[in-house]
Amino acid sequence: MPKKVSQHASVNEQYRVMVQDEATNVADRFEAQGKRCPFCEQGLRCSLCSQGPCRITPKAPRGVCGIDAAGMVMRNLMHLNQMGLAAYSHHAKEVAKTLIATGEGKTPFGIADESKLDMLAEVLGVEEEDVNRRAVAVGQGILDSMAQPFEEESIWVQALAPESRQELWRELGIYPGGALYELQDATTRGMTNIDGDYVSLAKASLRMGIATFYGVQVPLEMGQDALFGTPEPHTSHVDLGVLDPEYVNILPNGHEPFVGFALVKAAESEEVQQAAKDAGAKGLRIVGSIETGQEMMQRLEESDVFVGLTGNWLCEEYAIATGAVDVFAMDMNCAVPSLGEIADRYGTKLVAVSELIGVPGTHERIEYDPERVEEQVQQIIDIAIENFKERRDKESHPVEHTREILTGFSNEAVIGALGGTLDPLLEAIKAGHIKGIVAMVSCTTLTNGPQDSLTVRVVEELIKRDILVLSAGCGNAATQVAGLNSLEAQKLAGDGLRTVCESLGVPPVLSFGTCTDCGRLALLVGAVASALGVDPSQLPVAVTAPEYMEQKATIDALGALALGLYTHVSPTPPITGSPEAVKLLTEDLEEITGGKVAIGEDPVQVAEDIATHIEKKRNELGI
Repeated sequence: MPKKVSQHASVNEQYRVMVQDEATNVADRFEAQGKRCPFCEQGLRCSLCSQGPCRITPKAPRGVCGIDAAGMVMRNLMHLNQMGLAAYSHHAKEVAKTLIATGEGKTPFGIADESKLDMLAEVLGVEEEDVNRRAVAVGQGILDSMAQPFEEESIWVQALAPESRQELWRELGIYPGGALYELQDATTRGMTNIDGDYVSLAKASLRMGIATFYGVQVPLEMGQDALFGTPEPHTSHVDLGVLDPEYVNILPNGHEPFVGFALVKAAESEEVQQAAKDAGAKGLRIVGSIETGQEMMQRLEESDVFVGLTGNWLCEEYAIATGAVDVFAMDMNCAVPSLGEIADRYGTKLVAVSELIGVPGTHERIEYDPERVEEQVQQIIDIAIENFKERRDKESHPVEHTREILTGFSNEAVIGALGGTLDPLLEAIKAGHIKGIVAMVSCTTLTNGPQDSLTVRVVEELIKRDILVLSAGCGNAATQVAGLNSLEAQKLAGDGLRTVCESLGVPPVLSFGTCTDCGRLALLVGAVASALGVDPSQLPVAVTAPEYMEQKATIDALGALALGLYTHVSPTPPITGSPEAVKLLTEDLEEITGGKVAIGEDPVQVAEDIATHIEKKRNELGI
């Protein structure tokens, strides 16, 4: 019998379908790679120049250029962080372009939450009274702020970061300027023979982390709130069972949700639904996939058109293998290169809606242009309806599994659930009903077990210890599909946390959105610290990424470390080849920024270590 590849029954079922069909799939490709290179696992391999690849060994303690193990390890880690900042910056650029085009009346969007536009305008010094001119000026201001000179202090950090942190960052020389100049500096210093000092490379990474949180993620998420609304709690459904093969199904997939929101708006028209019915379908649906789906699900009530979320990035191939997907619309981030072969096998059309996407076998390219998005989504809808005509009589593999969850917990929603103030939360923490708060911001990976298994088990152990969890990223889909973001999960929480959740009518794991919401989380941490009159590093708060996978995760971790937070990551990152780098990140940094890296793959021990850290912070605060 095929092995268990996932925490979720739906994915295991679809894996068996793909094995029977002899179709390529991520689980089998993972196994086919065999034992991994130990030099790469430890961060001790470099192929930047023509003299390499170099590997650090006891007999060769330096690369040809002279770099030692500590420098190589930290430089490799910084390269990952560069890609993470670059990806978030691209997303922020697209938000800014959409705000500008919307203000000019050239998109189907409007300003759904003017208060968020006002918040951005205040930081940027925009004083336009007309809401549309304000949107244009804010969009241009976001673009300009990302190009703020390296030597200047970021206006976002100045306006939004706790003052105690700003003082520390100035003292350490890690106060960032604009995100694009931080990226330019780090990319340049990461070349051969420029910066081989692991300390200065680490400081460059911390600068990028701070720039990511405040200078990129905050404006992009607040900008999306302005355009599409600020998330509010509501029920929705998740898992592969949301795909019904009798409907025309379009899956917006990725991290930038502009095409996804435009598709929903277009699909709500009677003409579109009638066209789908004329093709023999029950109607046409938009179904969220990975982070684009999370962005949509956070803000959209479930309806006849938008029906929820399939899952995280490891679910992509299995979703297509249901035979129920007509168009897989790929925006920036997490469209796996194998999709062409799988889409052809199971009757799906691949449509790239970002200029960045390069999946072999893509059937159409309709690259997002905010000024043309109405006609673009109509093209996608037409492709989907025509595809349904081709696939409706073919075999499909529908999945029964779905889960009802509660989603939409933005900062404003959390405060709203508390009656409009943080006081009830602070009182619950002081009284010990809630011991502390953990932000679980994770990807999903097969490196440390079946898909989502460690994420789910770590979160279960945390809530059992009366620790409230805020879930985001692909790990959010892990806990959603596992039912931990449902009211039924209250029974899995410790007595104190369960009592608080029952009184507020919320789950013990609050669905906080995507990896881009790390900026939103940083604002929440700052608000709690301000309310208590302490520095963020003094709070009974921690971060866990039980299944981090890629470069956006590593830059998020650096932002958390700069903010002074205990940050658990698994699998163990490629730093173990340098005792100096390990000591810096897991021990010394705690005395510098207050943050530290923790590792571990035993869910009970991970939760115990986090609980011990939280108890230490409670004792220091006298609560």
